[in-house]
Amino acid sequence: MNKTLPAILGSVALLAAPAFADKASVLDTYADIAEAKYADSLTTAQALLDAVNALTSNPSAEALQTAKAAWIASRVPYQQTEVYRFGNAIVDDWEGKVNAWPLDEGLIDYVDAAYGGATDENAYAVLNVVANPSFTLSGSTIDAGKITPALLEGQLHEADGVESNVATGYHAIEFLLWGQDLNGHGAGAGARPWTDYATDAECTNGNCDRRGDYLTAATELLVSDLAWMADQWKDGGAARAAVMENEDAGISTILTGMGSLSYGEQAGERMRLGVMLNDPEEEHDCFSDNTHNSHFFDALGIRNVYLGSYTSIDGTVVSGASLSSLVAAADNAVDAELRAKLDTTMLEMSEMKTAAEAGFAYDSMLERGNEAGEALIMGAVEALVDQTRSIERAVATLGVGQIEFEGSDSLDNPNAVFQ
Repeated sequence: MNKTLPAILGSVALLAAPAFADKASVLDTYADIAEAKYADSLTTAQALLDAVNALTSNPSAEALQTAKAAWIASRVPYQQTEVYRFGNAIVDDWEGKVNAWPLDEGLIDYVDAAYGGATDENAYAVLNVVANPSFTLSGSTIDAGKITPALLEGQLHEADGVESNVATGYHAIEFLLWGQDLNGHGAGAGARPWTDYATDAECTNGNCDRRGDYLTAATELLVSDLAWMADQWKDGGAARAAVMENEDAGISTILTGMGSLSYGEQAGERMRLGVMLNDPEEEHDCFSDNTHNSHFFDALGIRNVYLGSYTSIDGTVVSGASLSSLVAAADNAVDAELRAKLDTTMLEMSEMKTAAEAGFAYDSMLERGNEAGEALIMGAVEALVDQTRSIERAVATLGVGQIEFEGSDSLDNPNAVFQ
């Protein structure tokens, strides 16, 4: 470890819990941070759309790289919003439009021959909308002559009720920018050529104009979806109103989001499962090899909600009365324990992130027999599980009732993973 926690997280790491805060003030802070996070997610998605428009209007290697960089930047604030999913029905019902994974990318565009074809589970796994302006879907003929946000959202996303038919959101855009990562556990992300967007004789892999239309439509839809969610957390917004309606229920919502993301979703489905299966496809940002950042910022989102402080992309700090202060008022030892464990998780995440940025890619960490990689991932998994136990203690300390956190077979019933 070559960095200390304050160096990694800046002033956030130095925050102390206020002496006391009432529940209404804590919920105000929670909603204010949500508003700021979704506003930042919208701002970075708009920058991504600008980069996509530049790529499709004047394709070049530089324009593709700029769009990729914009996509990676857009993940930083968005991943910090995921702590709002569990417990906030309005967010969880919406989230599948913007961050669903994994996806059968053959639904969208060309894939390597080794990818295979349609399966019993998904008849549309290699539909290839980019190459087909007309196709049959669930017994109906679909006119896809023009690829629009309405087509993606209304007819393609989760087509035929199959969750892996992901046609919209960050990961559909990621695939269109990077293409498949065909390196297995080896170094390297997807390597889509910029000529896949060329509009003249340089066009590679066919249908370059339609590929650009799909990329543009998916990014426009992402912007509109994020704009809608950002509005829900403003004064008068439905999400803000829902969390403020009942103070105890609102506090339970915060704790539900922290515990469910920490345990079942991140420690289990996104991290432990990949180690068990040794599958390089079991990484959240699998086309771009950006998974280490997604995990880091998910964990940071849990931490900044508990401490009541978020640093926006422009450096502005949004902070106020914290859940930490409520727990400290009831039992200072429980609060101190949870804050320490949140710090430990960030240190483990930082170690994994630093290793990945130095060239030890996350999919390489997942390779069977790679003890160093497994240690990096499992160090973070164990820290997430450990902090969840302290979140459970915080629930009991605050006396807000029984809360069930999201689980995962990889943690709760490992034998079921291989059945």
